[in-house]
Amino acid sequence: MLIACVIAYMIVTVAIGVYASSRVHSAKDFMVAGRSLPLYMSFACVFATWFGAETVLSVSAKFAHKGLGFVSGDPFGASMCLILVALFFARTFYRMELLTIGDYYHMRYGKTVEVVASLGIASSYLGWTSAQLSALGLVINVLFPQITLNQAIMTGAVIVTVYTLFGGMWSVALTDVVQTGAIVVGLIVVAAILGNQAGGFDVVLAAAQKEGKLTLFPHLTAAAWLAFIGEFITMSLGSIPQQDVFQRVTSAKDERTAMIGTLGGGVFYFAFAFVPMFIAYSALVIDPESIRHFQAEDPREVQQILPALVLRATPIWVQILFFGAVMSAILSTASGTLLAPASVLTENVLQPFTKHFSDKRMLWLVRCLLIVVAVVSTTISVNSKSTMYEMVEGGYKVTLVMAFVPLVCGIYWKRASTQGAIFSMLFAVAVWITAEYQCGEDSPELWRCVPAQLYGLMASFLGMVVGSMMPNWIKHTQPSPEELARKRPVPIGH
Repeated sequence: MLIACVIAYMIVTVAIGVYASSRVHSAKDFMVAGRSLPLYMSFACVFATWFGAETVLSVSAKFAHKGLGFVSGDPFGASMCLILVALFFARTFYRMELLTIGDYYHMRYGKTVEVVASLGIASSYLGWTSAQLSALGLVINVLFPQITLNQAIMTGAVIVTVYTLFGGMWSVALTDVVQTGAIVVGLIVVAAILGNQAGGFDVVLAAAQKEGKLTLFPHLTAAAWLAFIGEFITMSLGSIPQQDVFQRVTSAKDERTAMIGTLGGGVFYFAFAFVPMFIAYSALVIDPESIRHFQAEDPREVQQILPALVLRATPIWVQILFFGAVMSAILSTASGTLLAPASVLTENVLQPFTKHFSDKRMLWLVRCLLIVVAVVSTTISVNSKSTMYEMVEGGYKVTLVMAFVPLVCGIYWKRASTQGAIFSMLFAVAVWITAEYQCGEDSPELWRCVPAQLYGLMASFLGMVVGSMMPNWIKHTQPSPEELARKRPVPIGH
């Protein structure tokens, strides 16, 4: 029964993606859904894309193991990112009528900065996409034990790729509406059932409080505080210069919808992220032996706590709800993380080679690159031993170091120049890579405990200021959005 329902859900998801293809007539439709999403779709896209596998399986397990003080990146940093985007970036993004966030770097700083920033942004998605494919493989493997984990990951990758390939942003938007409903209803019901089995909400809360899991700042050492701050900054700021965030803002039907949808999705994401944490800790109260997962040699095994308990201790209808919610969370995020890098690579890296492409050829190029991203991410997922949380955070380090400062300074500092942006990226990457070899949170020397990406962030700011204040040797004339549109074969107007 459970397996039949999961298969049926997969078929329905792919069918929605195929239906969405009827609305795709251009690369603009594929990348930003024709800039026409109403508020409920915009809200659902923001929430469903961010509420992924790491939130349900990895973050919740880390909370159950170590407590709130060790999940500063997600949900605290992740939801803060969406709130900051809504308040300080959404209006700017929407008014510029661009297809990708890489277009912003082109307009503000020129082609060189555009290509370098876009490569960094695209590469950052590999970790996030790999995390979703790992989770999908984990679920498929739990449901079909006769299939190996690697085979399950590859099977899941094919499913996500197929329905995203057909409908692009339209398939993401339509499936996100369905998947948001499945996530919310499914996890609330599962939380109520497992919470009741654990003795009630008060019992679970008291047990978590007694073990110190609800203390946000339990850190006694400077190194632990630095790790806490590093995770929060990496997720809250490093997530801002991302194509999936940009796509959700610019896919809205108007500026007000873009801002409210992003803000509402961010706030709801923060509130709802505590539901899987409650479920995970209920699992420990119900079955204290589940703690054995924390001592496993493979760090990924901790992510099996929830699926294993649900299969072992709940009736079939609860299992259907839980796995439906988990599959929804994974599929909605994975589809967005496949589409985003393919869009950036097509529009911002390969654009010099596609000047004479028709819109139909551009559409097929985006789809081909989406397949390439899927293959690379699947390869990483099959070979990685990291948890989903670690994969996601690793990806955001790249954009924090390379792309955040040029974006913020470009919008809010008039003196920011192309030369400053180049200095910022080069200096930041050099310092970050050097720090990765020198730093470690277990070092007895305090300066080595500072997360390497924070050194890179500071270097990025310094490079921007120094490069912009120096005599300007690198000239750049900023084009208008209309001029940028004329250079690409893809129309951007409403």
